[in-house]
Amino acid sequence: MKCGVGNSCPFLCKLLHLPLSRAGFEAPIAPPLSFCSASHENEGSVAMMPVRALLWGCKERLELKRASERGMVILCMVALSLGRGAAQQSASNPKIIFEEAQRALVAHDYAKAERGFRAVLGIDPHSAAAYADLGVVYMRLGRYERAVEALQNAKRLAPEETGLDLNLGLAYYHQNDFARAIPPFARVLQSYPEHAQARYLLGMSYFMNYDFEHTAATLEPLADSQKSNLDYFFVLGIAYGKLKRPEDSTHAFEQLVRAGGDSAYLHLLMGKAHLDLYETSQAQSELEKAVALDPRLHFAHYNLGVVYQKQGKLDQAAAQFQEEMLLTPDDPSSPENLGLLYLEQGDTARALAMLRRALKIDSQLPKSLDGMGKAYLRMGQVEQALPYFQRAVALAPDSAKMRFQLGQAYLKTGQRAQGEKEIKEAGRLQAEARKKFEDTVSGKLPAPEVPGEKP
Repeated sequence: MKCGVGNSCPFLCKLLHLPLSRAGFEAPIAPPLSFCSASHENEGSVAMMPVRALLWGCKERLELKRASERGMVILCMVALSLGRGAAQQSASNPKIIFEEAQRALVAHDYAKAERGFRAVLGIDPHSAAAYADLGVVYMRLGRYERAVEALQNAKRLAPEETGLDLNLGLAYYHQNDFARAIPPFARVLQSYPEHAQARYLLGMSYFMNYDFEHTAATLEPLADSQKSNLDYFFVLGIAYGKLKRPEDSTHAFEQLVRAGGDSAYLHLLMGKAHLDLYETSQAQSELEKAVALDPRLHFAHYNLGVVYQKQGKLDQAAAQFQEEMLLTPDDPSSPENLGLLYLEQGDTARALAMLRRALKIDSQLPKSLDGMGKAYLRMGQVEQALPYFQRAVALAPDSAKMRFQLGQAYLKTGQRAQGEKEIKEAGRLQAEARKKFEDTVSGKLPAPEVPGEKP
C-alpha cells in the first residue's frame, strides 16, 4: 500500500486531529545549505550560503581580500596557528566542524550533529546552513518545536531558500499545526508547481484545517500518481461531500474501495467517511467490520464508540472507548469522550478521573477542561470550577456552550457583570451556530503521514 507521493507507508493516513507518529523523520528532505565563508561587516563572521558550487571559492577570495588588507595580522595568526596541533585547528575551524556535524547527521548520530552545528553557531550566529541542519536534527529527534525555531532562524538568514520552506512546513505538520504549515508548503508549490510532496502535504493541511475547496483544488492534479493511495481518495471523497459534489464524492469512494479491497483499514476509512457525512447506520456497519477483521486496528474502536455515543448506546460506547485506550494509551481522545460520557450518565467521580487522564496527556483540551468545570459545579465547588471554564473559553472562544457555562460560574461566584457578558456572548454565538450546523461529536483518524517516513 502506498502513501503520499508513492513511498511505502507503514501505517497509513493519519487524519483529523490525531497526533502524528513519533517515529524518527526519515523522509527525503531538502538538501542542507552548503558551507561558505563570506565577508560581513563584523569581522570573523562566517555565513552559510545556499549554493554548493561556491563551497570554498568564496572563502578563498575572502581570505585573499583579508590578507591584502591586514597582511601582518594574518601572518601573526598563521604563525600562532602553526604552533598549535591539528586538533586545536579543527576545534576552531567552522568548515571542519560543519562537515563533521554533517557526517554525524548522515550517520544518525544526532547528539554529535547537534553539538557540531551549535558549535558553528557559536562561532557565527549568522550561519543559515547550521540552523537549517540543526532543524533537520531536531525533526529526526521528534523535537518539532526546536526544529521550528532553528528553521525560522535559517529562513530569516536565507529567505529565498525554498528547501527551508519545505522543512518548516514539515515541522509544523508534525506538530499538528496545519494552519501554519500551509504558507510554507504554498511557497514551495509557487516556486515549484510540479513538487508532488509539497502539493500532497499542502492539500492534506487544507483538509485538516477544514478548507475543503482548497483541499480538492490542490489534490486533484495528483490523481494519476495516487491510484493506490487510500488516504488520497478518502480525503477527496470527504472534501467533495462537504462541497456538495455527490458524483465526485461517490467516484472517489469507489476508487477507495477498489484500491483497498476488503481490508480492515478500508472499512475504518469508509466508516469514518460515513460518520463525517452524518450517515451513522452505514458508519456502524463499516466500523463493526473493521473491528471484526482487526480488533487491534488503531482508532477503529474509537470511531465505533463515537457512533454508539451518537446513537445513545452509552454503555456500548464506553466499552469501545475502553478498548481504544488499551491500544492508543498516549492519545487523549478516548479518555476525554469516556469522561464526558460518564458525566452525561451522572457518574461524576469516574468522569473526573477520565478527564484528568485526558488532560495529563494534553493540557489544552477545551472539552475536557469544560467537563472538569461542569463536574466541580455539579459537586457545588464553584471556585474550583471557574478556572477550568476560563481555560476552556480561552481555547475555544467561539463555543456558545462553554461561554454559557462560564457565565453561569461567574454568576454563582457573585461576578454579575462578567456573568451577564458571557451569557450575552453565548446567545450571539448560538444564533450564528443555527445558521451553520456542525456536529459536536466527531470520529477521528491519525493525520496523514509524511511520504517516505519510516517507523
